[in-house]
Amino acid sequence: MKSLYDIPAPAKLNLFLHIVGRRADGYHLLESVFMLIDWCDTLHFEVRPDGQLSREDIGEALPADDLVLRAARALQQLSGIRLGAHITIDKRIPSQAGMGGGSSDAASTLLALNRLWKLGLGLDTLLPLGLSLGADVPFFLAGQNAWVSGIGEKMSPVDLPPARFLVLKPAQGVTTERIFSSPDLKRNTKSARISGFAANAYGFGCNDLQTVAQQICPDISQALAYVKSLGLNGRMTGSGSAVFARTLHEMKVQAVPGFQIRQCGNLPLHPLYGWAR
Repeated sequence: MKSLYDIPAPAKLNLFLHIVGRRADGYHLLESVFMLIDWCDTLHFEVRPDGQLSREDIGEALPADDLVLRAARALQQLSGIRLGAHITIDKRIPSQAGMGGGSSDAASTLLALNRLWKLGLGLDTLLPLGLSLGADVPFFLAGQNAWVSGIGEKMSPVDLPPARFLVLKPAQGVTTERIFSSPDLKRNTKSARISGFAANAYGFGCNDLQTVAQQICPDISQALAYVKSLGLNGRMTGSGSAVFARTLHEMKVQAVPGFQIRQCGNLPLHPLYGWAR
């Protein structure tokens, strides 16, 4: 095998996000449900026998040393493999959206190169490697919708009924660091139970980061107002600026200047689920 083409890297939505405390080292303790959706980046991989790693961007230009190259390099170093790869990325998931695009790309890179280089590494090896790259990477590696807690490292699979969502991403993004460093951030939400979430999966809780994010990025408020004008209940996902709302059917939605708008469905499993066990 010398190449792997059309490798998907799906985005995620945080159905809710609660900050339930803070550790002594400053890391925030959270509770959330991460849900995979069918808004995907697409990656292509070709073996390089010279051991070099290179990247080509089809869509949005990425930073010179992005998470994809860092993931590939980390896998090289861990395995001692002498092969390299040329990686082409068709970037569709917006950045600074709270949708995990970069982490998903990194996870799909680890799974694809593990197969392309015939390393045979299991999740017991790939999950810690993914965590070293970013807190969300293990979720995409595990490949199941999940209740997430701790600092993001504790995951329990959850079953979610099929649903459709309207997702809006303003042009302006928000950095995770700026939100979590805000003195106005609520950090003492009462810990929840999975049973409480299961009784109202698509209406449970809130996003504790949303109020602070709206102060930083007024476009989030505009996106929420637009969703409300359609008769929908919206909220922000993750720590980015994207807003989502559940829809009961496909909607006729007009383009809004400055916003990316997409109607998405949720995924029961990651398309690469089972590539590493």
